[in-house]
Amino acid sequence: MPRIRDRRAAALAALLAVLGTASTAMGLRTEATALPPVAVDVQQTADSEQTKPDESQQPGPQKEPLKEPQDDPQDDALPAPPPTTAKPGGMARSEPTRLEIPAIKLNAPITAVGLNTDGTLEVPPLKASAPAGWYRHSPTPGEPGAAVIIGHVDSAREGPAVFFRLRELTLGDTISVRRKNGTVATLEVYRVATYPKHKFPTDEVYGPVNRAELRLITCGGSFDRSKGSYRDNVVVYAAPRD
Repeated sequence: MPRIRDRRAAALAALLAVLGTASTAMGLRTEATALPPVAVDVQQTADSEQTKPDESQQPGPQKEPLKEPQDDPQDDALPAPPPTTAKPGGMARSEPTRLEIPAIKLNAPITAVGLNTDGTLEVPPLKASAPAGWYRHSPTPGEPGAAVIIGHVDSAREGPAVFFRLRELTLGDTISVRRKNGTVATLEVYRVATYPKHKFPTDEVYGPVNRAELRLITCGGSFDRSKGSYRDNVVVYAAPRD
């Protein structure tokens, strides 16, 4: 895979927009291409009447079940992050294979995603068992720069998806990413933010950083029935412990 680090922000932005629509996933059926601050839609596709998960698993007011099947929205493509250049330091590049977050009992595989022919970000399948998606043109977790992993929040047909509980993370929670070369990148949450999709801060989320960082992105907020997607994106920021 080409290492296009500086393309990362453009493709990531596109990816985020896509996220919200399909799952409307990551709720991520949404990932797309580059540039303007496009909101990430990683959320819920309405295929049939929503299966209600146990109340103990629900993230609260964000959840609003769909009553009618809808097609995947067309306005959720995430903008792609801009290209980046490799930086010295940190861990060597190695693709992520598994994501572990004990605080929300998440232990899930990771697949690589790229761009669709229209320049929007690909998203994993909208299924409860679907993996999280690492944008392959972003740094790998542990490598200097902001690695980007997206995931669906839920779907009307199958209920909670990989990032259903992402919004529950708090400062200091540990995130471990297993990598193809056998190493593990361990990071700590330092911020959890929710942004309206139409005001997604592309530069803030995808902008250059000098250390190894991680962005986990999914959909959240209230559900827009007219579009079949959540109105917001949830972004978790993490970095190595000092």
